[in-house]
Amino acid sequence: MKAVCGWSKAVALIFIFNLYFNACYQLTELQVCSMCGGTVLNGSTVGQFCSLSAGRTEGRCCVKNNNTIDPERIIGLDLSNCSITHLEDLHGASSVFMLDLSLNPIVNITDTTFQGFNKLNYMILPHDILCPGGNISWEKVEVKDGNRLCEGQKNICNQTGQLSIDCPENSLCAPYGPGFFQCSCADGYHGYKCLREGEFPVLQVFGALAASTVVMSVLLWATQRRKAKRL
Repeated sequence: MKAVCGWSKAVALIFIFNLYFNACYQLTELQVCSMCGGTVLNGSTVGQFCSLSAGRTEGRCCVKNNNTIDPERIIGLDLSNCSITHLEDLHGASSVFMLDLSLNPIVNITDTTFQGFNKLNYMILPHDILCPGGNISWEKVEVKDGNRLCEGQKNICNQTGQLSIDCPENSLCAPYGPGFFQCSCADGYHGYKCLREGEFPVLQVFGALAASTVVMSVLLWATQRRKAKRL
C-alpha cells in the first residue's frame, strides 16, 4: 500500500510539473502578442482570417486551440504599422499561419528569423523586403498596393534541380520554414548521422529522464515546504 501511495504522489508531481511547464510555455509564447500596442482589427487581413478560423484575438495575435488538451497556439499575427526596423526574433510565433508586417520601415530581417515556421503560409511585407527564403520558397509572390505578398510556402524537400538537399544516408528530409530543411533518421536508424541501426533505446533514455524529473520535483517541493515552515 505504501508503494502505491508513493507512486501516486510521484505521478501527481509529474502531472503538476507538466501543467506548470505548459502554462509557462503558453505565457512565453503569447508575449509576442504585445510586441506592439493595439489589437487585431476586425477588418484587417489577419482579423478576417481569425474570424473565418473561429479564433480569438489576444493583443496583436489570433489564437486558437485545436482540442481541449493542447494549449492555444498563435495562428495569426498582425505586426503592421509597428515602427519595426529590425526583425530578429519572433519567439513563440512559430505556429503562425498568417503574418502581417506591412507599413513598417524594416531594413533588416535575419536569415534565421523564420526558421521552424513550417505552417507559415501567407505573409504581407513592405514592397522592398524580399520573401524569406526567396521566391523559390513560395508558390506565389507579388507586389500589390505597396506590399509584397508571399503566399503558399513550398516544401523545399520536394524541389529538384533548384537546391541540393544534402541529408545523410538513412535519413529523411523535412521542411523547417521558408528556405530551410532538417534531416531526421529513417525508421530503424538513430545516432550521429543516422549510422546506428536498430530501435532507439526509448525506455532507457526516457526512463532516466522521468526519474530525474521526479527527483527534481520532490527536491523543489521539499525545499519550498521548508521555507514555508520557517515563515
